[in-house]
Amino acid sequence: MFNSLSDRLTETFKNLRGKGRLSEADIDGTVREIRRALLDADVAVPVVRGFVAQVKERALGAEVSESLNPGQQVVKIVNEELVGILGGETRRLNLAKNPPTVIMLAGLQGAGKTTLAGKLAKHLKAEGHTPMLVACDLQRPNAVKQLQINGERAGVPVYAPHPGVSSEFDTPTGDPVAVARDGVAEAKAKLHDIVIVDTAGRLGVDTEMMAQAANIRAAINPDEVLFVIDAMIGQDAVNTAQAFHEGVDFTGVVLSKLDGDARGGAALSVASVTGKPVMFASTGENLDDFEIFHPDRMASRILDMGDVLTLIEQAEKNWDKGEAERMAKKFADQEDFTLDDFLAQMAQIKKMGSMKKLLGMMPGAQISRQQLEQFDERQIDRVEAIVRSMTPHERVAPKIINGSRRARIAKGSGVSVSEVNQMLERFGEAQKMMKKMAAGGGIPGMPGAGKGAARKAKAKGKGKKQKYGNPAKAAQAELEAKNKKAAAPNGAAFGAGANQDFDPSSLNLPAGFEKYLGKK
Repeated sequence: MFNSLSDRLTETFKNLRGKGRLSEADIDGTVREIRRALLDADVAVPVVRGFVAQVKERALGAEVSESLNPGQQVVKIVNEELVGILGGETRRLNLAKNPPTVIMLAGLQGAGKTTLAGKLAKHLKAEGHTPMLVACDLQRPNAVKQLQINGERAGVPVYAPHPGVSSEFDTPTGDPVAVARDGVAEAKAKLHDIVIVDTAGRLGVDTEMMAQAANIRAAINPDEVLFVIDAMIGQDAVNTAQAFHEGVDFTGVVLSKLDGDARGGAALSVASVTGKPVMFASTGENLDDFEIFHPDRMASRILDMGDVLTLIEQAEKNWDKGEAERMAKKFADQEDFTLDDFLAQMAQIKKMGSMKKLLGMMPGAQISRQQLEQFDERQIDRVEAIVRSMTPHERVAPKIINGSRRARIAKGSGVSVSEVNQMLERFGEAQKMMKKMAAGGGIPGMPGAGKGAARKAKAKGKGKKQKYGNPAKAAQAELEAKNKKAAAPNGAAFGAGANQDFDPSSLNLPAGFEKYLGKK
């Protein structure tokens, strides 16, 4: 979504690097480029003016002129101001003291309200709540059916007493206000702690739609009214948001289609213009493509600082703790990293979602954007197919995979032999890296970390060279050496004791031979 804006801002800040002092001309040029980047991203003009004025005022102030690194200080100022226009801080749902908490969704038709209702329900269910969906969109064809399917996929019940219309030629019947009121009563009777009400939208803002939404709000008295807006509509997002704010008085914003290729101006404008925070973001078509909106993390993504916190949260949520502990033990015991382990790690990564999204959260991802865009998600599936085409013995000992075996594996996985060769080469490099990490102290924070370094320090203290390999074999070899030394005869080759001396003249040696015995 913010690729173009991020690229422009990153390029702008490159000119500030390495400068020990920033002149007023430097700051004016930087601010000018920031203004152009924001306008090109479809950010509302009033928002751009306020943002640029604030950045310039702070950049010309003491916090930059007295800074040891003025360029980084300007980036810090832009980051803080971006966080401000995105809402300032993360906003959570206000839950009712007496359940159920009623959440009403509003927005234009096509913004993604019905899909988002299923995503929000699944998200809340994962947090331990018992949500229920209410189908109040009785005018869009098959809207009720779509909500029922989303509810089934999310594993939450749907209250839909009226089927709605099945085509655009049908005349809408039924009272959405009554459905909303009865849905809340049904949720209360069945002890659901959250009710999500999906309302109808229109292709444009009109008085009829606003009146219906206002009537539903008055009937159910929701705790939260979430305005769902398509993040791809650009400048018009501001006018739509203002109209809904006046007509429905929403309490928060949800950005849908944040995974699109639009310039992202809506996301940077709505919160600042309406004064209402962005609370959630929809980042894909699947029900799991949904996340809490963190202004500080989004600002970091835009400025190519990465979003490591979200990456860690996704890993904690999807990573199998048992598998992580098993791998940690293998590191601690310095066991070989096998293709079965490689396959298990790939399965864990796939649970976290799209690799492009994960890599895009890493700091500096804009530098390799072209390579990132060209990354083929199906490559992971091909690698998995290659490994699964191997026998159990081949996965444990890949060195036995000769030419004929590679041809068989390639045929079984539907790839070329060269792809099998490339995969085995990459695995060999990964295996070497794992061995080095284990021998050098392991991964910080994992069980057994630091043992390798401790062994090295201990060996250094004893004046012995560190040996690697199987500890049991090393101990056995040391014991055999001691036994051999103990069994050695206590004497010299000439018959004298080990600590005794002898007289060379008694041996009747030729003249001058004494020097070869160390005697003078």
